[in-house]
Amino acid sequence: MSDSEVNKQEVDKQKVSDHQSNERTLLAWVRTSVGVMAFGFVVVEFSLLTKQLNLSLEVEIQGNNYGYSGPIGIVIVAVGAMSSLFALLRYHRAKKEIDSGSYRHNAILLNITVILIFLISILLLVYLIKISS
Repeated sequence: MSDSEVNKQEVDKQKVSDHQSNERTLLAWVRTSVGVMAFGFVVVEFSLLTKQLNLSLEVEIQGNNYGYSGPIGIVIVAVGAMSSLFALLRYHRAKKEIDSGSYRHNAILLNITVILIFLISILLLVYLIKISS
C-alpha cells in the first residue's frame, strides 16, 4: 500500500467520524427541541386547564387571571419547532463543509436558542410574579 493510499484511508476515516459527530449533534438538537416543545405544551395545557375549571365550576378562581400562559406556551412550542428546523439546516451545511474540507464552527444557532429561551423565561417569571401576588 502506498503512502497516498494510507493518507486517503485516514482522511476517509476522519470524515466518517466527523459525519457521525455531525449526526449526533443533530440528534441532540432534536432532543432539545422536543423538550422545549413539550414544556410549551405543558404551559398551554395549564392555561386551558384553568379556563376549563372556571367554566365547569362556574366560579372565578381566586387571583388575577391574565391569560398569558397560553400565548407564552405557544411561543415556547414555536421556539422548539424553529430550533429543530435550524438544526437540520445547520446539519446540512456542516455536512457540505465536511465533505469539501472547509468546515467552520458557527455558534449562531446556539446563541439564538439560548437568548430566546432566556427571554421566554423572563416572560414566564413576570407572569408567575403577577399571578402569585
